Amino acid sequence: MDKPVDPDELDDATGEQLVRVARRSVEHYFERKELMPTPEGLPQVVYRPGAAFVTIETYEGGSRSLRGCIGFIEPVRPLVRSVIEVAVEAAFNDPRFLPMERGELDTVTFEVSVLSSLEEAPRTAEGRLSFFKIGRDGLVVERGLYRGLLLPEVPVENLWDPETFLSETCIKAGLWPDCWRDERVKVYRFRTATWREEAPKGAVRRRDLAAEYAEALRARGLAPPQST
Repeated sequence: MDKPVDPDELDDATGEQLVRVARRSVEHYFERKELMPTPEGLPQVVYRPGAAFVTIETYEGGSRSLRGCIGFIEPVRPLVRSVIEVAVEAAFNDPRFLPMERGELDTVTFEVSVLSSLEEAPRTAEGRLSFFKIGRDGLVVERGLYRGLLLPEVPVENLWDPETFLSETCIKAGLWPDCWRDERVKVYRFRTATWREEAPKGAVRRRDLAAEYAEALRARGLAPPQST
């Protein structure tokens, strides 16, 4: 089996192609009511196994609101195939929203996040708080059949500190907010590379989440969280 894709392997041209594939996947589904075939001629790296999430946001006057977000945590399919499939899932099967209507395609932006492999955090509360960095890492919390994931952009966009990020990931997993303090609960970090349309059908750029976080904190006169 081919080695899974690490996000650091992808350049911006490849990231842009993946975002375009995500949009075309949804367009194709509207036209044919079936998943689009895997396109040929893309960089070879995208045909290796890869984990990815697709986020769709409604874009109005420069502001964004979530429209759908679904993905694969594990590299169970070729990266490009993962993007094709989860783009359709995000558009039509995110249980938080009604299925997308065709007219929305001109008012939404597509974002693709490619995930690294998971790295388990220490089992102590102090070790977990210092194990990840906001603006770089996403989190997974797991206990038994309960599992929740939050992408790195979520704490950036909500200006969370590390403890809040951990607590919100616990809630996403359907567990109690301070479950991350329990050594029976597993906590993992992962990195992403993320590209997003700047406007519907517009230019695609890589997101610098660390810079976004620092700028948002400065704009509100807040100090960055201190490492423990």
